[in-house]
Amino acid sequence: MRPVWADVYAPGVPLNLEYGQTTVLDLWERSAKAYPDRPALDFLGRTSTYADVADAVRRVAGGLHGLGVRAGDSVALVMPNCPQNVIAFLAVLRLGATVVEHNPLYTAAELRHPFADHGARVAIVWDKIVPVIEELRAGSALEHVVAVDMTAELPWSKRMALRLPIAKARAARGQLTVPAPDAMPWTALTSAAPLDDAHPRPDCEDVALLLYTSGTTGVPKGVPLRHRNLVADVLQGRAWVPGLEEGKESFLVALPLFHAYGVTVSVLLGVTIAARLVLLPKPEISLIMEAIGREVPTFVPAVPPIYQRIVDEAERRGVSIRGVRFALSGAMPLPAELVERWETATGGLLVEGYGLTETSPVIVGNPMTAERRPGSIGVPFPDVEIRIADSEDLDRDVPQGEAGELLVRGPQVFSGYRDAPEETAAAFHNGWFRTGDVVTMAPDGFLTIVDRIKEIIITGGFNVYPSEVEAVVRTYEGVLDVAVVGLPHVQGSEEVVAAVVLEDGATVRPEDLQAHARRQLTPYKVPRRFVVVEELPTNPVGKVLRREVAAQLRIATP
Repeated sequence: MRPVWADVYAPGVPLNLEYGQTTVLDLWERSAKAYPDRPALDFLGRTSTYADVADAVRRVAGGLHGLGVRAGDSVALVMPNCPQNVIAFLAVLRLGATVVEHNPLYTAAELRHPFADHGARVAIVWDKIVPVIEELRAGSALEHVVAVDMTAELPWSKRMALRLPIAKARAARGQLTVPAPDAMPWTALTSAAPLDDAHPRPDCEDVALLLYTSGTTGVPKGVPLRHRNLVADVLQGRAWVPGLEEGKESFLVALPLFHAYGVTVSVLLGVTIAARLVLLPKPEISLIMEAIGREVPTFVPAVPPIYQRIVDEAERRGVSIRGVRFALSGAMPLPAELVERWETATGGLLVEGYGLTETSPVIVGNPMTAERRPGSIGVPFPDVEIRIADSEDLDRDVPQGEAGELLVRGPQVFSGYRDAPEETAAAFHNGWFRTGDVVTMAPDGFLTIVDRIKEIIITGGFNVYPSEVEAVVRTYEGVLDVAVVGLPHVQGSEEVVAAVVLEDGATVRPEDLQAHARRQLTPYKVPRRFVVVEELPTNPVGKVLRREVAAQLRIATP
């Protein structure tokens, strides 16, 4: 049966694709062989060709094999976007092993459970955070820590500038690298003998990538994404933007590789079409504008705040950003006025998409045509099936136009959480993955999110799980109870706010609570405000009603 949204697809986009037994490694190696002299990685101005990267991948794979990494093993990568991250990612896949990407700004407390769960014996990490990773040795399988000095991949002039004996250079160098004499250097892997070409290759059913998501429970759960999941999403994404030309595009990689969106849409889609990947260690506007000054990227996957900063800064500096032909936004609502400003400034298209870590991640997108609809997340990708079900009776689809929970099936949807059968069972209903988002569908198939069943807070494009933050705040002396919620902030983002109940007679300063949270949480998870309340609203069994907390805080906010 032809779906109602088929007529709004961009010309040339098929409803169905062929995926075969393709692996992520197959996609990479095809581009490396077809475009060896094409620039593959651009790191703050220094470029490496596809041939350069392919050679490094073979050597790092050989080095990891020498450390005992075998098919099915997990290898942890804990570093910002940099050439070493991409090379290590591909090298791990070449061995048939699993990449586990982690946020390099996480504390040891945040990393402890995932490391104990995935059991990686080798971790390749930013040298600046080696002490954090060393804290994880007790209670984990970790044996080898490989330290990455990102400055080694900078252009010669920038490396020399960092060595100048002046305070500004020392400060800049300290932000990028810290010597880690007790760890194995990255060069020990890059100087290893290349892996034998006869070494067995991964299968499409092997787990390629493991990411962690906490859901509403606050307990991190592993999301295993198989080669076939990632390949499906990459090939769907390529088909979705038929104007992308192989061997001619330039992708701005500002999204982190520890995010499914950054891995799939920024990096894997890019290497599949032999694009130039412009890697930024963090999405700072100064780094973005420097990259644009060297070469305007043709494709920019990002989140609304990044687009906003780019158009504002380009306007302030009088810099042209015309030439960005395609931009795909995700993670939070995309304001219509921002779409208009972006498309006027670039002459290209900015469309909104939607997905989750568990779906590799994209399952829905606006067409890359003038038919895109600001305010809507778009229509299902090729080969993606959806249902809009009554959240109280998931066997019943709601009438067209009414709100219901979005359920999805497709080749990019994962098979279940790592070693978590109960959570997996709760995430699926008769083979359909429950997104936890409530949507409506227009007669032509365009979907709009109207509510969120899961109480995840989205701030700056990142997920914050209330239970995790609450557990930290509760450990502060004088705190009796706490509820963490997201309140509307700017451009669809949310502000993390904590409603705190104090013990009788206790006096607690908000700045002390914030400092306490900062010691155990990544900065974006730390509540921006702490509001002391007498009590928290609960249901009859005592569960805190976060939605009521949020409503009360909105009313109380001047």
